[in-house]
Amino acid sequence: MTVIYELNPPKVIQNTVLSRKELQDSLDKFRAKSVEIGRLCENIHVTDSVLGIPRISPITAGFFIKNSNNKISISASVRVRDRNHTSMTQTICDAILLNLNGVLIIKGDAPPTGPKDSRLVPSQVVKQFNEQGFGEKIDLYLSISSNPDFEKIQKKIEAEPKGFVTQVISSVDQVVRIVDRLKPHGFRIIPCVLLASELNRKSASMLNLDWSAYSNDVVGFIKQVHNVAGDVLISSPNDFKSALSVLNSLKQ
Repeated sequence: MTVIYELNPPKVIQNTVLSRKELQDSLDKFRAKSVEIGRLCENIHVTDSVLGIPRISPITAGFFIKNSNNKISISASVRVRDRNHTSMTQTICDAILLNLNGVLIIKGDAPPTGPKDSRLVPSQVVKQFNEQGFGEKIDLYLSISSNPDFEKIQKKIEAEPKGFVTQVISSVDQVVRIVDRLKPHGFRIIPCVLLASELNRKSASMLNLDWSAYSNDVVGFIKQVHNVAGDVLISSPNDFKSALSVLNSLKQ
């Protein structure tokens, strides 16, 4: 069973820019979490500045995880909103050199301050990187809605990513629809499941997620999703304890 767990790197700004010691302490806690996850799950996905709030680079964070346990497969999100093509190329090269396994190219949320948009488009970036041969060195992914309009994502399909990571899903039917349409064309489909818990309720609200269909049996729901797609990405941004419990149940 291919289970991937999503981790958020430490923030670099909390009211003010963190000191070196504060950053190091946050990074140590992050690595400790990755070690605990690594005992239960061999795949970790590192996010890139969720909500536009600056965090340690997902490539750097992924390297620290990999350096602690080289058996873990690491993928990372990379925001195009904050980068030009040169910096995107540098980031992908860094990921390759640091032995990461995959990169999810996303638009990313607008930052609270500073420039709002570089105008790069994820599908165009992936297409160009594939044409340059980067896709032969590292797996490149794109994101899609949990309820995609397949006619409107043709540019994403034509970019020929390794696969697609969905936004948070709420039903197995959503996964079946995506898998039936895209998997026969050779795309890997990775559905994202937000763990239903009281501590994650605020995140669910921000995402307009109705988890009533699976909140009473999260483990069973994840297994159903995996049976359909072959992969599943688990997100639990505010409830690490529940995440460990779920991963332990899946491992048994």
